[in-house]
Amino acid sequence: MRILVTIASRHGGTWGIGEVVAQTLRERGHDVTMTPPDDVTDLEGVDAVVLGSAVYVAHWMPAARDLADRLADELATRPVWLLSSGLATQPAASANSPHEIRALAERVGARGHRSFHGRLDRSVLSFAERATISAARAREGDHRDMAAVARWAGEIADALAPAHV
Repeated sequence: MRILVTIASRHGGTWGIGEVVAQTLRERGHDVTMTPPDDVTDLEGVDAVVLGSAVYVAHWMPAARDLADRLADELATRPVWLLSSGLATQPAASANSPHEIRALAERVGARGHRSFHGRLDRSVLSFAERATISAARAREGDHRDMAAVARWAGEIADALAPAHV
């Protein structure tokens, strides 16, 4: 099956999650293309989609939201999974739950949405990002659980496997 993995990532942490998803799907026999949302113009030749984004201030990045809006009708005709990645250690978990996910998932008929812990490296953040992170009391470090990401991607691969007759 031809699968598009398209991930919006500002500092590379969420992109790394997408790479694990793509690699796991490839290992399970799928033809996988991974690209940023801004580079996706249509879904011609794509059988399934994994669309994901880093979460900033309780929202997906604009590039991922724009792709979902532009291609909602095409996405609705294919199996779609959504992923989000945000602060792993923030006390207020609701700030890591993108406001638009429920409506987006319904609009495209997503088969599921999974949130993963992220990575925080203050040295690559802008002043505004550092201020937001400080207010959120987030802990620096790589909190991504790549084994959990691979397990989730394996579940996607299982869901896309042809039924045995």
